[in-house]
Amino acid sequence: MAVKSGFVSIVGKPNAGKSTLLNALLGQKLSIISNKPQTTRKRILGIISESEHQIIFYDTPGILNPEYLLQEKMLDYILYSAKDSDILLFMIDITEDDARIFEDETIKKLLNNDLKKILLINKIDISSGEKVQEFLDINRDNSLFNDVLAISASTGFNINSVMEKILDYLPEHPKYYPDDQLTDENERFYVSEIIREKIFEMYRDEIPYSTEVVIEDFKERENAKDYISASIIIERDSQKPIIIGNKGESIKRLGRISRAEIEKFLEREVYLELFVKVKEKWRSNPYQLKNFGYIPNND
Repeated sequence: MAVKSGFVSIVGKPNAGKSTLLNALLGQKLSIISNKPQTTRKRILGIISESEHQIIFYDTPGILNPEYLLQEKMLDYILYSAKDSDILLFMIDITEDDARIFEDETIKKLLNNDLKKILLINKIDISSGEKVQEFLDINRDNSLFNDVLAISASTGFNINSVMEKILDYLPEHPKYYPDDQLTDENERFYVSEIIREKIFEMYRDEIPYSTEVVIEDFKERENAKDYISASIIIERDSQKPIIIGNKGESIKRLGRISRAEIEKFLEREVYLELFVKVKEKWRSNPYQLKNFGYIPNND
């Protein structure tokens, strides 16, 4: 039997459940998850390899109308990912989204192509059947998608059906990556993502969105814990005491919970140091965004 390989982009509005779906499909946690929207900032690649197929998933940021340069670059990730893909998984949050979602200009652009497209109606475990039927009727009338599936990414309901549909549409092609490769990112990237996830969990309001995490040092040491030094980048001096907390309690707690998750991910012990640095208005600064990897060097 011929080998099938291809790229699958997972797209949708913020909080649609894209990262939860990717982790469910992979069978392990690769993308960070938060109940706050816009947690994913970059295109996360996850790979499933079997003897007769290889699926390369892109988990993308949520689709929104950009308000500053960082969000513009996040939107670019979505459009680039779709352009590079063979299959598009468009996710909706059935508890929040309605039929007007398809009137969004960015979404129209995403759907206006020859890709195989699957609509995933997510969170049906906490929604009414009437809203699910509404989206089924929309697709029947407009044929926007090749298939429509009602799922729950958090409980795993109908995830196997998603895999079956992907395999139906996956093109014949040699594998792009070695069978033992799960992603194209290095450990530094995922360590920074874990710390950023914990910032989203611990802090409120604008603080998580104003932060970036940079791994300054990552040393594997014999007969000692690995050493990791990370800087938490913020936009204003006034945010520094919020991150640090009274007598340093907040940043100490952030370090504890981040280290536990990092050790679980790396499957080895680490010594983690956290620092706080101010880079004013970094989210709108092209130089800073390039340094943080949001703008390619050729731009």
